[in-house]
Amino acid sequence: MTYVVAFDNSPLAQAALSRAVTFAEATDEEVVAVTAVPRDVEVAREHGWLDGDESFSVDAVAQNLAEIVAEYGPDVRFDYRAVDRYAPRGRISRAVRELAVEHDAKVVFIGSDNAGRMVGGITSVGQNVSADDRYDVHIVRHVD
Repeated sequence: MTYVVAFDNSPLAQAALSRAVTFAEATDEEVVAVTAVPRDVEVAREHGWLDGDESFSVDAVAQNLAEIVAEYGPDVRFDYRAVDRYAPRGRISRAVRELAVEHDAKVVFIGSDNAGRMVGGITSVGQNVSADDRYDVHIVRHVD
């Protein structure tokens, strides 16, 4: 089984990845960080997936994210699914859920300040991913 981390390089996603690595070391599980990559240069730059002068391609974004993820541990893997430039949050969360299932996730780690709350914005990717009952969910709400 695997610990899957919904990873967009935000501070909460970084904290979730760090937490998953810590849990994996204690339980001898694998860690896979997954990302839905929109075909959108502005989103890639906004999330720190591309340097200012780097030209956009999904492959370049995936390579950069894989390098970021590798900094958390030599055995941490990365996987992604490309989505349309104007993909709604529902499509992005579906891509993350599909990747979690493909990797036989035991637990999905989500960095989100509102996922799993009884009352929250219905547009949250984390909230949609946490609603899937095929895996347990560990919600990271604080970076420290």
